[in-house]
Amino acid sequence: MTKFLLSVHVLAAILAVGSITVAASMFPRYALRALGVDGESGDGDRAPGIAALLHRVCRAYAVAGLAVPVFGLATAARLGVLTDAWLIASLLLTTIAAALLALAILPGQRSLLDMADVPDPAEPDDGRRPAPDTARPTAARLTMLTGIFNVLWATVTVLMIVRPGSTTGA
Repeated sequence: MTKFLLSVHVLAAILAVGSITVAASMFPRYALRALGVDGESGDGDRAPGIAALLHRVCRAYAVAGLAVPVFGLATAARLGVLTDAWLIASLLLTTIAAALLALAILPGQRSLLDMADVPDPAEPDDGRRPAPDTARPTAARLTMLTGIFNVLWATVTVLMIVRPGSTTGA
């Protein structure tokens, strides 16, 4: 059972978190192209659709990503390591990464999409739009936050592999 739980945990991390890190990292560039403030040509007509798709990927995989800590905790319980410092640190970093995604990255993406007048099919249109002149600073902030999110997950991955005090001999 432990091998099954660990397998699902690792697969969920690769598929969900990996997808979020890639999509969130690509998002600001396409959002700026959709707004026409990036200065780059190409993908201009498709940029709003690509940005909207990347945002939907981040949202959907954020929900799917809930499986990562659920199966991780189940695996840790089976292994009897729930009180190990490396696991507690990993849970703390995971919580911070999840909060960053839910409270800053996804709303920041939505704000840029609103500036580009890309509708959100999940929410009613209230008619309010953020000012497009804030697009570049918003995208820069979003890029920084996404980088922090990615570093948090990289750190959690290293903790999962190295596991201080591990008996694997690695």
